[in-house]
Amino acid sequence: MQNNITNKADSDSGGACCTKRFCEITQAELPLSCPPINERVWDGHPRVYLPIEETETGKFVCPYCGTEYVLKNFVPQK
Repeated sequence: MQNNITNKADSDSGGACCTKRFCEITQAELPLSCPPINERVWDGHPRVYLPIEETETGKFVCPYCGTEYVLKNFVPQK
């Protein structure tokens, strides 16, 4: 499983922990946690589970690091 993560920080950040990022995820990657365990910054802040599938938009922003997650092919729950 591979996340499509784009770092929005300056290119000279050196991959610094908890820089604002954008990540598209799939249904197969749920439940969503931040930071993802397979990322270099896995120890950047306490792991939190984000209920992205329960939102009206299929988007969720981590309250710790500001990473914006977007669920691909999102269909709102009725």
